[in-house]
Amino acid sequence: MKKLYIKTFGCQMNVYDSERMADVLAPTGYTPTQAPEDADMVILNTCHIREKASEKVFSDLGRLRVLKQRAQDQQNRQMLIAVAGCVAQAEGEEITRRAPYVDMVVGPQTYHRLPELVAKADPAARKSVVDTEFPEEVKFDFLPEEASPRGPAAFLSVQEGCDKFCSFCVVPYTRGAEFSRPAAQILDEARRLVAGGTKEITLLGQNVNAWHGTPADNRGEWGLGRLLRELAEIDGLERLRYTTSHPLDMDEALMTAHRDIPALMPYLHLPVQSGSDSILSAMNRRHTADDYRRIIDRLRTLRPDIALSGDFIVGFPGESDKDFADTIKLVSDVGYASAYSFKYSARPGTPASGADGQIDEQVKSDRLAALQQLLDAQQLAFNKKCEGMRLPVLIEKQGSRDGQMTGRSPFMQSVYLSGEASWIGRIMDLDITEARQNSLLCTPAAASTKGAA
Repeated sequence: MKKLYIKTFGCQMNVYDSERMADVLAPTGYTPTQAPEDADMVILNTCHIREKASEKVFSDLGRLRVLKQRAQDQQNRQMLIAVAGCVAQAEGEEITRRAPYVDMVVGPQTYHRLPELVAKADPAARKSVVDTEFPEEVKFDFLPEEASPRGPAAFLSVQEGCDKFCSFCVVPYTRGAEFSRPAAQILDEARRLVAGGTKEITLLGQNVNAWHGTPADNRGEWGLGRLLRELAEIDGLERLRYTTSHPLDMDEALMTAHRDIPALMPYLHLPVQSGSDSILSAMNRRHTADDYRRIIDRLRTLRPDIALSGDFIVGFPGESDKDFADTIKLVSDVGYASAYSFKYSARPGTPASGADGQIDEQVKSDRLAALQQLLDAQQLAFNKKCEGMRLPVLIEKQGSRDGQMTGRSPFMQSVYLSGEASWIGRIMDLDITEARQNSLLCTPAAASTKGAA
């Protein structure tokens, strides 16, 4: 058997894609390994969202070049190297120029063709096989139905691409136009995951709440709210989540799903990026800060205990002190259980990269520090409110310490406890004894179990 090592960068969508790459290559004889030096094929599944993403890839490729040469010299073994994902899509020519020892470059819409690319690859030729076109066929139609078990919690991609064209974002150029998978295909994959032992499914999409589809009877059109209701009917599927959402697509049917579906966890990641209307306009977000506030108010009316997460960019071109103060005000008004925040970094080819009014790096750093101080305080306060609660926790895996187990609360917090490997896959009622900045600790003594594996 040949060994396959995949290193995944970035978002949950890439995690899902990496799993499907392994599925696609399994019939050709590749089995996963955790040791790149032992691999017959290494795939870097890349992300292009963050600053210096491509340089991190080239740094990894430099190390892989050494392993590839060592395999050839010491073991007379050929190691294939592939670069996949959004950096491959955006910078395929640069990869082949700077790293001619890379055997394959494959975009996020063409990884279903990996077996063909492997057959074409010739390491001795020192020429990459490149496939970064946006194909006419839909990759999901060519992925194998049979897949390795994903564990108690699994990702399921339902939507890809983006038509929003935020001025800072490369996703429309690397992932393409918005595409929604057929409802029947999603439901079938969910049933297979549950049959393999999955208890919790997170639906994925660049704009997951833009998903829409036609049911099998062709009567009407479903939105994400209706899809969630159908998924919740699958016997054995006990938890549902979805990410990442856009405020423009938070319709009433989806918001009421949070009230009506017990399996839908009380947690929502809803990026806003800025609290300033002028910056939101420059970002081409097509909503205002008050539009966002109204969505939050409605969600909290329907599901009072819902925990909120968001994304923020500071130092966007033209951001004034007042614009930043508006962001601080929005964060203070909403109150987040968790959030991600970043300094603006120009992505080549995006409209904002050449905009006037670029912000000094020190100003960006100061603003980010102030924002993160507030967000950290809100996260700790939310976690502290959980002390003394009894929460149902899905035990997902063993922790890094002996005898330690870890899982996720309904509010997406990491939870740690002492326990046994036999608990993996169970939803256990646990008493929260201590809240930390990024996690909760609990005692197993008062735990009760349901949905045992």
